[in-house]
Amino acid sequence: MRNREIGRGRMFLGTLLLVAAVITWAIGLMMGVHGDVVAKGTEQVSMVAVTFKRNGAIGTLILSGLSAWLLFPARRPKWPARDWALIALLAFLVGSSLYTLFWLYSVLH
Repeated sequence: MRNREIGRGRMFLGTLLLVAAVITWAIGLMMGVHGDVVAKGTEQVSMVAVTFKRNGAIGTLILSGLSAWLLFPARRPKWPARDWALIALLAFLVGSSLYTLFWLYSVLH
C-alpha cells in the first residue's frame, strides 16, 4: 500500500466517525430531560433518560476524539478552511457534551 491510500483511508474513517458523533449528539439532544413536572409513576423513566443522555455524551466525546485523531495526521494538506471547519465542529461537539455531563452532574447531586 502506498502512503496516499493510507491517508485516504484515514480521511474516510475519520469522516465516518465524525458523522457518527454528530448523529449520537443529535439523538442525545432530542432526548430531553428538562422540566420538573413528572407524572405519578413515571419517576423511573426520568432516570433512564438521564442515563441515556450521559452515555450519549460520553459516546460523542469518544467518537469525536477518534475522528480528530484520524482526520488530523502529522502531515497536513494545504487546505486550512476545511481544517478550521472541522476544528469548529469538533469543539462544538466536545463543548456541548461536556456541558451536558456537568449539567447532569449538577442536577443529580
